[in-house]
Amino acid sequence: MTYCVGFRVKDGLVMMADTRTNAGVDNISTYRKLRLHGNDGKRIIAIASAGSLSTTQGAMQRLQQGVLNPETDKPETLDSVPTIYAAALAAGRAVRAARDGMESLEQESISFDATLLVGGSIGGEPVRLFLVYPQGNVIECQPDTPYLQIGENKYGKPILDRALQYDTELYEAMKIGLISFDSTMRSNLAVGLPIDLVVVRDRQATAELVHRIGPDDAYFHDLSERWSTALAHARAEIPQPPYK
Repeated sequence: MTYCVGFRVKDGLVMMADTRTNAGVDNISTYRKLRLHGNDGKRIIAIASAGSLSTTQGAMQRLQQGVLNPETDKPETLDSVPTIYAAALAAGRAVRAARDGMESLEQESISFDATLLVGGSIGGEPVRLFLVYPQGNVIECQPDTPYLQIGENKYGKPILDRALQYDTELYEAMKIGLISFDSTMRSNLAVGLPIDLVVVRDRQATAELVHRIGPDDAYFHDLSERWSTALAHARAEIPQPPYK
């Protein structure tokens, strides 16, 4: 299990992903699920993944080697796709090919589904954010709901619905995202630190921030404690129900 979230707000893009791949009393491992491609001033493509690691790795290998575009009958890589939309479509074809290659294993009741978030900017285009489904189809993040989630999303969703708007400032959106992660981690041991994050300003092809929040991160611990205290105060200030 994992938790990944992406925000497409007015000022740009924020993407965040945890790194936990297994959770148990004595079985916890980490794996980077937020990958950054380009970041060279010409193109920046951020890909976050949830689901089967083998499917994700297979899809990433296909994207490096080239995925056939049926419309042009030519292979595409992350270095050659002309837009972020094209990158999302190529990622969808790669996920579907990797998943279809494991059909015999799925007959053994093993799921090899994987979902991706693909965001960024190529050639000065506005930043965009897409969700790629295991079947290869994609949807785009829109101003009415300026976030997309994959993985264990139910615990972090309420704070996003209440606090996040398209006009939310970029680093305020990051803060809201970290509160969403803290809420998820409180309720599900399958999501945990470190958290990888990337911030990209609109129409920029270089990340403004690439950062990993580890177990000893002072800000994240302070944020968690402040949020718990604020919730306790808010609860105490609400009158008790009048029903007797």
